[in-house]
Amino acid sequence: MDNDPLRPLRHSAAHIMAEAVLDLFPGTKFGIGPAIENGFYYDFELPRPVTPEDFPALEERMREIIRGKFNFEHSTQTVAQARASFRDQPFKLELIELIAKGELGLHGEEHAKPTDTVSIYQHDTFMDLCAGPHVHNTAQVPADAFKLLSIAGAYWRGSEKNPQLTRIYGTAWQTKQELDEYLWKLEEAKKRDHRKLGKELELFYFSDDIGPGLPLFAPKGEIVRYLMETYVREAQTRYGYQHVWTGHMVKEELYKKSGHYDNYRDSMFPPMVDDDITLRLKPMNCPSHMTLYNEMGLHSYRELPLRFAEFATLYRYEKRGELSGLARVRALTQDDCHVFCTEEQIESEFTRALNLIREVLNTYQFTAYQIRLSLRGEAGKYVQDDEKWTKATAALKKALDDNHVEYFVAEGEAAFYGPKADFIAHDALGRSWQLSTIQVDFIQPARLGCEYIAEDGSTKTPVLIHRAVTGATERFLAVLIEHLAGAFPLWLAPVQAKIIPIADRHNEYARAVEKQLQAQGLRVQVDARSERMNAKIRDAQLMKIPYMLVVGDKEADAGAVSVRLRTGEDLKAMPLEQFIGMAKKLADEKSMELK
Repeated sequence: MDNDPLRPLRHSAAHIMAEAVLDLFPGTKFGIGPAIENGFYYDFELPRPVTPEDFPALEERMREIIRGKFNFEHSTQTVAQARASFRDQPFKLELIELIAKGELGLHGEEHAKPTDTVSIYQHDTFMDLCAGPHVHNTAQVPADAFKLLSIAGAYWRGSEKNPQLTRIYGTAWQTKQELDEYLWKLEEAKKRDHRKLGKELELFYFSDDIGPGLPLFAPKGEIVRYLMETYVREAQTRYGYQHVWTGHMVKEELYKKSGHYDNYRDSMFPPMVDDDITLRLKPMNCPSHMTLYNEMGLHSYRELPLRFAEFATLYRYEKRGELSGLARVRALTQDDCHVFCTEEQIESEFTRALNLIREVLNTYQFTAYQIRLSLRGEAGKYVQDDEKWTKATAALKKALDDNHVEYFVAEGEAAFYGPKADFIAHDALGRSWQLSTIQVDFIQPARLGCEYIAEDGSTKTPVLIHRAVTGATERFLAVLIEHLAGAFPLWLAPVQAKIIPIADRHNEYARAVEKQLQAQGLRVQVDARSERMNAKIRDAQLMKIPYMLVVGDKEADAGAVSVRLRTGEDLKAMPLEQFIGMAKKLADEKSMELK
């Protein structure tokens, strides 16, 4: 984000929008207004609710400000001067005090040095606490390349204890063409929204009777997730991983030993007390896998590496406002794995995990992805053991370099116990999603007393490699639905073919075809409704079913089916055996094609 060449333009557009809001809604109190990926926002406490119907007037006022060619002037004020400048803006006064004390920096960082001055940017009549950057003047924001997009609620400074403000989002680009392309992507994203398609395709639902963030998978959705998990399970077995099961609850004390309690306590569901034992719903697997390692007895170096994989349902107490369909849930099924190995085995185990991840992502056609080397930052959430962090980081970098993997470095994105290689995939609309991860951990095994007998007879602590291929089944399914617009490949489609009899007299043959296809392991259904054939075909296409098999007199006489694709392409009539052979081959190959 800091390297985004559009950041100054979007930051400037945010300030211009804030001036327009204050002009059209006198008495408005304003919060913060940063540039973000693809756009900007500002938070406001307004004298009346704002709606999208207000956007045209706001945008017109913004264009007037742009045409004014007002310079963005930077200055420094003393804390006392700033208090006077923002005397009618309570949110700004709060920020001024935090900045003065060093509890907050101008870029939002939580730790800074106490100061007697603050940075200010002003254009025309609008002034804000700001460290920039901005364009030189308002006319450098193209008047035809910005748009206000949406409204949301946002708690001041992200805390539910604070007032809820109105957040207005917008986007800004260098040209109208870029804006139009982005707006097209937004509309396409709405069509691909997995929450919308999940319901339309009868995959999953959310119910107030169950609770927020807890999805209900219908039969079709369960078929898809079963096939996804089975594929990864079978692939993991081929790569030498063993599957284990470690349940749903864990004593709280274990998370205190591992360090998760201090770092993830707010993401855990409330404790359950059983006499003298406090239990927690399991939010992660690693402490359980390390405990299993210990319970299996003292290990020899000859047994390593040990690779424990588990499809475990984990429970995380995500805030309601952060829940988002399957992409952010409170009950998630993770294809988790933990490898216990020696230091000398780190690179080979990384390569093994890398090859597995590449195979799976390629199968799903997530071929455009980046790898982020996530390192620890300066904040205090990381375990303080410089020697182990140095060794883990060096080992992970060497594994990446020796595998000729291109990566970019992100400070402050590591797990609290070690660095990570995170796989950032790009979907059909170019959006980024973190999916897979490989993490090197020198810290937790020692905390939980994991040991092995080395070749020289000494007792050593194994290294732990954390690895997930698709991450959470639910989140990966959300990404996949949007990537494919709900049109699953044949091997994943819950219904692979819909058999459509032309008239009632063809129902008997349709049922015979259904029976033969099911005997070959294909998932098919007969549409015996009294609707017209074209209506049945249209309905099957809307449900994104790969094949429509139309059967009438000619097909019944020839033992054939007329094959149509969900794309509308007509493959004409073919012998049933030929269709079976084609479909089974494509499904077995996990092909994305339908012919």
